Amino acid sequence: MAHKKWVVRDADREKASAISEKFDIDAFVAFLLVSRGIDTSVAVSDFLSHSFESVPAYKFADLEEASFIIGDAIDNGERICIYGDYDCDGVTSTALLYSFFKREGADVFYYIPDRIDEGYGMNTEAIDKIHAAGAQLIVTVDNGISSIGESEYIYSLGMRLVVTDHHQIGDSLPKAEAVVNPYRPENELDFCDYCGVGIAFKLVQAMYEGDFGDLVEEYIDLVALGTLADVVPLVGENRSFVREGLKKINNNPRPALEAFVSSNGVKEYSAGEIVFQLCPKINAMGRMGDASRAVEFLISEDKKDCEYKYEQLSLENTHRQETERKILEEIENIIKNNPRLTSGRVIVIEGEGWHHGVTGIVASHLAEKYSKPALVISINGDKTARGSARSIEGFNIFEAISECKEDLIRFGGHPQAAGITLYEDKISDFRKHINEYALKNYDMLPPQELNIDLKISPDYLTLELADSLSVLEPYGAANPQAVFGVYKMKLVSVTPLKEGKHIRLELEKRGRIIRAVKFSSPYEEFPYKKGDILNLAVKISKSFYREKYYLSIQTVDIRLAETDDEKYFKEKNDYELYRLMKKAVPSLYPEREVCALIYKYLKLNGGYAYTVDDLYFRLQKHLTYGQLMLALGAFSEAGLIKKDKKISLLPVEGKVRLEDTKVLKSVRERLQLG
Repeated sequence: MAHKKWVVRDADREKASAISEKFDIDAFVAFLLVSRGIDTSVAVSDFLSHSFESVPAYKFADLEEASFIIGDAIDNGERICIYGDYDCDGVTSTALLYSFFKREGADVFYYIPDRIDEGYGMNTEAIDKIHAAGAQLIVTVDNGISSIGESEYIYSLGMRLVVTDHHQIGDSLPKAEAVVNPYRPENELDFCDYCGVGIAFKLVQAMYEGDFGDLVEEYIDLVALGTLADVVPLVGENRSFVREGLKKINNNPRPALEAFVSSNGVKEYSAGEIVFQLCPKINAMGRMGDASRAVEFLISEDKKDCEYKYEQLSLENTHRQETERKILEEIENIIKNNPRLTSGRVIVIEGEGWHHGVTGIVASHLAEKYSKPALVISINGDKTARGSARSIEGFNIFEAISECKEDLIRFGGHPQAAGITLYEDKISDFRKHINEYALKNYDMLPPQELNIDLKISPDYLTLELADSLSVLEPYGAANPQAVFGVYKMKLVSVTPLKEGKHIRLELEKRGRIIRAVKFSSPYEEFPYKKGDILNLAVKISKSFYREKYYLSIQTVDIRLAETDDEKYFKEKNDYELYRLMKKAVPSLYPEREVCALIYKYLKLNGGYAYTVDDLYFRLQKHLTYGQLMLALGAFSEAGLIKKDKKISLLPVEGKVRLEDTKVLKSVRERLQLG
């Protein structure tokens, strides 16, 4: 994981103290609420309330009209097609409407486009199939708001359309009997960030004439699942969806989710566990093949059938993980042979026949690892290629791609994710142009941030605090699990776990010992040693073992206590500008004393087995990032070291004049140092 800038949240402590006293909640919890903007009595009361917050149907434009149109179609025996989407939100939306329409006696079927062959949204070939199947009314879920031409085509065939969608609206609405979308300006909503299944549930709510509690009991688990998967803010009605959905999943799950619950043996599922353990399995069906299999799983009422289908979901997800792993390994080798691919502002990497269903996930891994926007392009074999882009916070990848449209056949997306199609022979031009755009418009790539909710003494990391924090659940977007900063802890020991894949740390400060786990941190790659003074970003929770609760501390991030983020990001950018534009500043050049200091450190430690960034933070007080990188380049050119996954010292024969290396000569010329 790339180095992140730590940002400590702030809050009005007097407000927090008053809220703590008025609502009789822990002072730390009150501080967290205020820091997240929940700072009035009404807001706190609403947040802590366990009642179901439900927005009336009349506040959504066209929602009641949609309910009448569909209700009449059901009563008249019209054939209805639900047009869904292949991700978890689209799958749960489809399952929800299909189940409800069936319950109401509808002649209904569903259609989900193939991710690879058809892509997102409506298309005329699919509409032809739906028409041939006898549909008279199409109801979209999680798509349709941008299907302007397709909606006209639907009406030209004599069918009608109802659109339910949650994506942003373009310049015009599609032709339809009703268009339900939280972003319509005609709405009377205080909150717009619903996902597709949330809007589908509002439609069901508007149609149902019975008790609202019956709908919650029947369908809220599907609503919670799609809401969590789509990473919409867990505030307002979304918070109610997830809170009540988790209750159903944990206490009275539908047969499909019972198969999931019983297969894992977890005592009680949290929102995070659903996101990481179930949502990827449902998404995998759409990524690797036919998403309708996930719908079939969710709507099945037979226990044995659900157990079998859950096994298929798990197998498909394993296949997805393996496919993803192989592509990442291939990309690592490509980068090893051509490191310049990661040196620009935007990473663009292509390969033959990579599975389109996972290129977006792979791009996310690269963006996270390098803190840069990344595009992963698969060459199809027909002289065309398709790519998925993922960005970093603060860099609008859709805007950047739009500026390179001359290189592309087509593209689409939003500021954080996009897709492109182009001819194979245009990939190099596209890589060049998007990096030129990024270099021109971003003097410095936005540093990626880790929010620290509160700096805290290790004395306050207790089971009691973990228990108090439970009022903040369920966690999700806009309401993440609290991250605490624990500063200047002395590292006492490091213990490998699970064959070295994870580690357990023991740390001490003023006699207080804490033990923390860091997942996905291989023991041999951990750059800190006994006695180091460290700052940690941690999450805490309760774990249940042998009939007793224990405090669990999970390390989110870790660094040397004296780390200076501002210095690091500025100096690294100076070095990158030198590499990309030969723009040199005096602080780049490593004088003899700096080179001697770096070489002495390497000699004392027998080289260096960790990342160059880790080495920089060890020596940060004594040099700049550019000085370190250029000195290492000179050492390598002069035959003093070998740089691979680690820095190894080489035997030295005779005197070495570093100032004669091409690396340092080039910098001196740029700086006119003679």
